[in-house]
Amino acid sequence: MSRATFFEVEILDVTSREQLCFLDKVEPCSTIGEIKNLFHKSYPQWYPARQALKLDPKRKQLRDDEVLQNLPVGTSATMYFRDLGPQLGWTMVFLAEYIGPLLTYLLFYFRLPYVYSPSYAFTSSPHPVVTLACACHTCHYVKRLIETIFVHRFSHGTMPLRTIVRNCVYYWSFSAWLAYYINHPLYTPPSYGERQVNYALVIFVLCEIGNFSIHLNLNHLRGDGSRCRKFPCPTKNPFTWLFFFVSCPNYTYEVGAWVSFSIMTQCLPVALYSVLGFIQMTIWAKGKHRAYSRKFKDYPSIRMAIIPLIV
Repeated sequence: MSRATFFEVEILDVTSREQLCFLDKVEPCSTIGEIKNLFHKSYPQWYPARQALKLDPKRKQLRDDEVLQNLPVGTSATMYFRDLGPQLGWTMVFLAEYIGPLLTYLLFYFRLPYVYSPSYAFTSSPHPVVTLACACHTCHYVKRLIETIFVHRFSHGTMPLRTIVRNCVYYWSFSAWLAYYINHPLYTPPSYGERQVNYALVIFVLCEIGNFSIHLNLNHLRGDGSRCRKFPCPTKNPFTWLFFFVSCPNYTYEVGAWVSFSIMTQCLPVALYSVLGFIQMTIWAKGKHRAYSRKFKDYPSIRMAIIPLIV
Protein backbone atom coordinates (compact mmCIF):
# COMPACT_ATOMS: atom_id res chain seq x y z
CA MET A 1 0.00 0.00 0.00
CA SER A 2 1.50 3.35 -1.09
CA ARG A 3 1.97 5.99 1.50
CA ALA A 4 -0.10 9.17 1.03
CA THR A 5 1.93 12.30 0.23
CA PHE A 6 1.02 15.48 2.05
CA PHE A 7 2.25 19.02 1.55
CA GLU A 8 3.63 21.47 4.08
CA VAL A 9 2.70 25.10 3.60
CA GLU A 10 4.54 27.94 5.30
CA ILE A 11 2.86 31.35 5.15
CA LEU A 12 5.05 34.43 5.62
CA ASP A 13 4.18 38.09 5.92
CA VAL A 14 4.99 39.71 2.57
CA THR A 15 6.64 42.73 4.21
CA SER A 16 8.46 41.46 7.31
CA ARG A 17 8.99 37.86 6.06
CA GLU A 18 7.86 36.75 9.53
CA GLN A 19 6.24 33.33 9.69
CA LEU A 20 2.53 33.70 10.33
CA CYS A 21 1.34 30.14 9.95
CA PHE A 22 2.66 26.64 9.26
CA LEU A 23 0.28 24.07 7.83
CA ASP A 24 1.30 20.43 7.74
CA LYS A 25 -0.46 17.44 6.19
CA VAL A 26 -2.17 19.57 3.57
CA GLU A 27 -3.89 17.49 0.89
CA PRO A 28 -2.20 17.79 -2.54
CA CYS A 29 -5.58 18.48 -4.16
CA SER A 30 -6.29 21.39 -1.82
CA THR A 31 -7.10 24.68 -3.51
CA ILE A 32 -5.76 28.09 -2.56
CA GLY A 33 -9.24 28.91 -1.30
CA GLU A 34 -9.08 25.98 1.10
CA ILE A 35 -5.63 27.03 2.28
CA LYS A 36 -7.03 30.49 2.97
CA ASN A 37 -9.74 28.91 5.10
CA LEU A 38 -7.11 27.01 7.10
CA PHE A 39 -5.13 30.23 7.56
CA HIS A 40 -8.33 32.00 8.63
CA LYS A 41 -8.71 29.56 11.55
CA SER A 42 -5.41 30.82 12.97
CA TYR A 43 -6.14 34.47 12.21
CA PRO A 44 -9.92 35.10 12.35
CA GLN A 45 -9.46 38.83 11.57
CA TRP A 46 -8.19 37.93 8.10
CA TYR A 47 -11.15 36.26 6.46
CA PRO A 48 -10.42 34.62 3.07
CA ALA A 49 -11.59 37.59 0.99
CA ARG A 50 -8.98 39.79 2.69
CA GLN A 51 -6.13 37.42 1.94
CA ALA A 52 -3.73 37.62 -1.00
CA LEU A 53 -1.37 34.66 -1.21
CA LYS A 54 1.63 34.68 -3.55
CA LEU A 55 4.50 32.33 -4.35
CA ASP A 56 6.72 35.35 -4.92
CA PRO A 57 6.25 38.74 -3.22
CA LYS A 58 6.65 40.55 -6.56
CA ARG A 59 4.25 38.39 -8.57
CA LYS A 60 0.47 38.42 -8.81
CA GLN A 61 -1.64 36.69 -6.20
CA LEU A 62 -2.82 33.11 -6.59
CA ARG A 63 -6.41 32.44 -7.63
CA ASP A 64 -8.69 30.64 -5.21
CA ASP A 65 -9.33 27.81 -7.67
CA GLU A 66 -5.65 26.96 -8.22
CA VAL A 67 -4.68 23.51 -6.90
CA LEU A 68 -1.65 23.14 -4.66
CA GLN A 69 -0.12 20.15 -6.44
CA ASN A 70 -0.31 21.97 -9.78
CA LEU A 71 1.78 24.90 -8.57
CA PRO A 72 5.55 25.10 -9.22
CA VAL A 73 6.41 24.03 -5.67
CA GLY A 74 7.68 20.90 -3.99
CA THR A 75 6.02 19.17 -1.07
CA SER A 76 7.14 22.13 1.08
CA ALA A 77 5.59 25.35 -0.22
CA THR A 78 6.26 28.89 0.95
CA MET A 79 3.58 31.49 0.37
CA TYR A 80 3.55 35.19 1.08
CA PHE A 81 0.51 36.83 2.66
CA ARG A 82 -0.73 40.37 2.08
CA ASP A 83 -3.77 41.87 3.78
CA LEU A 84 -6.11 43.33 1.14
CA GLY A 85 -8.04 45.28 3.75
CA PRO A 86 -11.79 45.29 4.51
CA GLN A 87 -13.93 43.92 1.68
CA LEU A 88 -17.49 44.31 0.45
CA GLY A 89 -19.50 41.99 -1.80
CA TRP A 90 -20.21 43.01 -5.40
CA THR A 91 -23.88 43.73 -4.76
CA MET A 92 -23.05 46.31 -2.11
CA VAL A 93 -20.28 47.70 -4.32
CA PHE A 94 -22.65 48.46 -7.19
CA LEU A 95 -25.40 49.75 -4.94
CA ALA A 96 -22.96 52.22 -3.40
CA GLU A 97 -21.66 53.30 -6.80
CA TYR A 98 -25.09 53.80 -8.38
CA ILE A 99 -27.22 55.30 -5.59
CA GLY A 100 -24.82 58.24 -5.25
CA PRO A 101 -25.09 59.54 -8.85
CA LEU A 102 -28.86 59.06 -8.79
CA LEU A 103 -29.35 61.22 -5.71
CA THR A 104 -26.58 63.70 -6.48
CA TYR A 105 -28.06 64.61 -9.85
CA LEU A 106 -31.49 65.22 -8.32
CA LEU A 107 -29.99 67.71 -5.84
CA PHE A 108 -28.99 69.93 -8.75
CA TYR A 109 -32.14 69.32 -10.77
CA PHE A 110 -34.40 70.49 -7.93
CA ARG A 111 -31.95 73.31 -7.22
CA LEU A 112 -31.83 72.82 -3.50
CA PRO A 113 -30.56 75.78 -1.43
CA TYR A 114 -26.80 76.50 -1.60
CA VAL A 115 -26.50 74.66 -4.94
CA TYR A 116 -26.85 77.81 -7.05
CA SER A 117 -27.61 81.40 -6.16
CA PRO A 118 -30.28 81.71 -3.40
CA SER A 119 -32.63 83.38 -5.89
CA TYR A 120 -32.76 80.10 -7.87
CA ALA A 121 -33.48 77.81 -4.91
CA PHE A 122 -36.31 75.34 -5.68
CA THR A 123 -36.86 76.83 -9.13
CA SER A 124 -36.97 74.84 -12.36
CA SER A 125 -35.35 75.28 -15.74
CA PRO A 126 -37.53 76.67 -18.56
CA HIS A 127 -35.87 74.31 -21.06
CA PRO A 128 -37.66 70.95 -21.62
CA VAL A 129 -34.33 69.25 -22.45
CA VAL A 130 -33.24 69.76 -18.85
CA THR A 131 -36.22 67.80 -17.53
CA LEU A 132 -35.71 65.18 -20.23
CA ALA A 133 -32.05 64.83 -19.31
CA CYS A 134 -32.97 64.35 -15.66
CA ALA A 135 -35.48 61.66 -16.62
CA CYS A 136 -32.90 59.86 -18.76
CA HIS A 137 -30.19 60.07 -16.10
CA THR A 138 -32.58 58.86 -13.41
CA CYS A 139 -33.86 55.96 -15.53
CA HIS A 140 -30.30 54.95 -16.35
CA TYR A 141 -29.28 54.55 -12.72
CA VAL A 142 -32.61 53.10 -11.61
CA LYS A 143 -32.10 50.47 -14.31
CA ARG A 144 -28.62 49.79 -12.97
CA LEU A 145 -29.96 49.36 -9.45
CA ILE A 146 -32.71 47.00 -10.64
CA GLU A 147 -30.14 44.96 -12.57
CA THR A 148 -27.87 44.80 -9.54
CA ILE A 149 -30.66 43.50 -7.31
CA PHE A 150 -32.63 41.28 -9.68
CA VAL A 151 -30.59 40.51 -12.81
CA HIS A 152 -26.86 40.26 -12.21
CA ARG A 153 -25.46 37.05 -10.76
CA PHE A 154 -22.32 37.71 -8.79
CA SER A 155 -19.65 35.30 -7.69
CA HIS A 156 -18.47 35.35 -4.09
CA GLY A 157 -15.80 37.87 -5.06
CA THR A 158 -15.33 41.09 -3.16
CA MET A 159 -13.73 44.50 -3.60
CA PRO A 160 -11.43 46.30 -1.12
CA LEU A 161 -13.18 49.08 0.76
CA ARG A 162 -10.54 51.63 -0.31
CA THR A 163 -11.23 50.81 -3.97
CA ILE A 164 -14.96 51.22 -3.41
CA VAL A 165 -14.37 54.68 -1.91
CA ARG A 166 -12.26 55.65 -4.93
CA ASN A 167 -14.92 54.40 -7.37
CA CYS A 168 -17.69 56.18 -5.49
CA VAL A 169 -15.73 59.45 -5.58
CA TYR A 170 -15.36 59.03 -9.35
CA TYR A 171 -19.03 58.26 -10.05
CA TRP A 172 -20.50 60.69 -7.54
CA SER A 173 -18.25 63.64 -8.41
CA PHE A 174 -18.75 63.21 -12.15
CA SER A 175 -22.50 63.05 -11.64
CA ALA A 176 -22.36 66.28 -9.65
CA TRP A 177 -20.24 67.92 -12.34
CA LEU A 178 -22.64 66.94 -15.11
CA ALA A 179 -25.68 67.95 -13.12
CA TYR A 180 -24.19 71.31 -12.17
CA TYR A 181 -23.87 72.43 -15.79
CA ILE A 182 -26.99 70.81 -17.23
CA ASN A 183 -29.24 72.26 -14.52
CA HIS A 184 -27.43 75.60 -14.26
CA PRO A 185 -29.66 78.69 -14.62
CA LEU A 186 -27.46 79.85 -17.51
CA TYR A 187 -27.63 76.55 -19.40
CA THR A 188 -28.47 76.90 -23.10
CA PRO A 189 -30.25 74.19 -25.13
CA PRO A 190 -28.49 72.27 -27.95
CA SER A 191 -27.63 74.12 -31.16
CA TYR A 192 -30.06 72.19 -33.36
CA GLY A 193 -32.95 72.36 -30.95
CA GLU A 194 -35.63 69.69 -30.68
CA ARG A 195 -34.38 67.71 -33.68
CA GLN A 196 -31.00 67.12 -32.01
CA VAL A 197 -32.65 66.28 -28.69
CA ASN A 198 -35.20 63.89 -30.18
CA TYR A 199 -32.70 61.96 -32.30
CA ALA A 200 -30.37 61.63 -29.32
CA LEU A 201 -33.29 60.50 -27.14
CA VAL A 202 -34.19 57.69 -29.57
CA ILE A 203 -30.59 56.44 -29.61
CA PHE A 204 -30.41 56.68 -25.81
CA VAL A 205 -33.57 54.62 -25.32
CA LEU A 206 -32.44 51.97 -27.82
CA CYS A 207 -29.05 51.69 -26.14
CA GLU A 208 -30.63 51.36 -22.70
CA ILE A 209 -32.95 48.60 -23.93
CA GLY A 210 -30.01 46.93 -25.66
CA ASN A 211 -27.86 47.08 -22.54
CA PHE A 212 -30.65 45.57 -20.44
CA SER A 213 -31.21 42.83 -23.06
CA ILE A 214 -27.53 41.86 -22.97
CA HIS A 215 -27.56 41.68 -19.18
CA LEU A 216 -30.60 39.38 -19.31
CA ASN A 217 -28.79 37.23 -21.86
CA LEU A 218 -25.73 36.95 -19.63
CA ASN A 219 -27.96 36.20 -16.64
CA HIS A 220 -29.53 33.23 -18.44
CA LEU A 221 -26.09 32.06 -19.53
CA ARG A 222 -24.85 31.98 -15.95
CA GLY A 223 -27.84 29.80 -15.02
CA ASP A 224 -27.73 29.04 -11.32
CA GLY A 225 -24.84 31.39 -10.69
CA SER A 226 -22.01 29.00 -11.53
CA ARG A 227 -19.11 30.20 -13.62
CA CYS A 228 -19.84 30.61 -17.32
CA ARG A 229 -18.98 27.45 -19.29
CA LYS A 230 -20.01 28.67 -22.72
CA PHE A 231 -19.67 31.95 -24.50
CA PRO A 232 -22.71 34.23 -25.06
CA CYS A 233 -24.48 34.06 -28.41
CA PRO A 234 -27.29 36.02 -30.11
CA THR A 235 -30.88 35.03 -29.38
CA LYS A 236 -34.21 35.87 -30.99
CA ASN A 237 -34.02 39.27 -29.31
CA PRO A 238 -32.69 41.67 -32.00
CA PHE A 239 -30.76 43.65 -29.41
CA THR A 240 -28.56 40.61 -28.76
CA TRP A 241 -27.57 40.34 -32.44
CA LEU A 242 -24.66 42.63 -31.64
CA PHE A 243 -23.05 39.47 -30.25
CA PHE A 244 -22.36 38.56 -33.90
CA PHE A 245 -19.78 41.32 -34.00
CA VAL A 246 -18.51 42.06 -30.48
CA SER A 247 -17.77 40.13 -27.32
CA CYS A 248 -19.14 42.75 -24.91
CA PRO A 249 -22.17 44.47 -26.46
CA ASN A 250 -23.27 45.57 -23.00
CA TYR A 251 -20.32 47.98 -23.03
CA THR A 252 -21.09 48.99 -26.63
CA TYR A 253 -24.64 49.93 -25.64
CA GLU A 254 -23.39 51.67 -22.49
CA VAL A 255 -21.02 53.85 -24.49
CA GLY A 256 -23.79 54.55 -27.00
CA ALA A 257 -26.11 55.68 -24.23
CA TRP A 258 -23.59 58.17 -22.84
CA VAL A 259 -22.63 59.48 -26.28
CA SER A 260 -26.30 60.10 -27.08
CA PHE A 261 -26.76 61.75 -23.67
CA SER A 262 -23.86 64.10 -24.43
CA ILE A 263 -25.43 64.94 -27.81
CA MET A 264 -28.83 65.48 -26.19
CA THR A 265 -27.48 67.90 -23.59
CA GLN A 266 -24.57 69.29 -25.65
CA CYS A 267 -22.59 69.41 -22.43
CA LEU A 268 -18.78 69.14 -22.49
CA PRO A 269 -18.46 67.39 -19.08
CA VAL A 270 -20.82 64.66 -20.33
CA ALA A 271 -18.68 64.21 -23.45
CA LEU A 272 -15.55 63.93 -21.31
CA TYR A 273 -17.26 61.39 -19.06
CA SER A 274 -18.25 59.41 -22.16
CA VAL A 275 -14.66 59.35 -23.42
CA LEU A 276 -13.25 58.23 -20.07
CA GLY A 277 -15.97 55.59 -19.79
CA PHE A 278 -15.19 54.34 -23.29
CA ILE A 279 -11.48 54.00 -22.45
CA GLN A 280 -12.18 52.03 -19.27
CA MET A 281 -14.85 49.82 -20.85
CA THR A 282 -12.55 49.09 -23.79
CA ILE A 283 -9.94 47.80 -21.35
CA TRP A 284 -12.53 45.56 -19.66
CA ALA A 285 -13.93 44.39 -23.01
CA LYS A 286 -10.49 43.50 -24.38
CA GLY A 287 -9.76 41.47 -21.25
CA LYS A 288 -13.05 39.59 -21.57
CA HIS A 289 -12.48 39.08 -25.31
CA ARG A 290 -9.02 37.58 -24.70
CA ALA A 291 -10.46 35.30 -22.01
CA TYR A 292 -13.19 34.03 -24.36
CA SER A 293 -10.66 33.47 -27.16
CA ARG A 294 -8.32 31.49 -24.90
CA LYS A 295 -11.06 29.42 -23.30
CA PHE A 296 -13.10 28.49 -26.38
CA LYS A 297 -11.39 27.11 -29.48
CA ASP A 298 -14.53 27.66 -31.57
CA TYR A 299 -14.91 31.30 -30.54
CA PRO A 300 -16.00 33.41 -33.57
CA SER A 301 -12.98 35.12 -35.12
CA ILE A 302 -15.10 37.93 -36.56
CA ARG A 303 -15.93 39.28 -33.12
CA MET A 304 -14.09 42.31 -31.81
CA ALA A 305 -14.05 43.46 -28.19
CA ILE A 306 -16.42 46.45 -28.13
CA ILE A 307 -16.68 48.23 -31.52
CA PRO A 308 -17.58 46.06 -34.54
CA LEU A 309 -14.68 45.60 -37.01
CA ILE A 310 -12.55 48.16 -35.16
CA VAL A 311 -11.71 47.44 -31.50
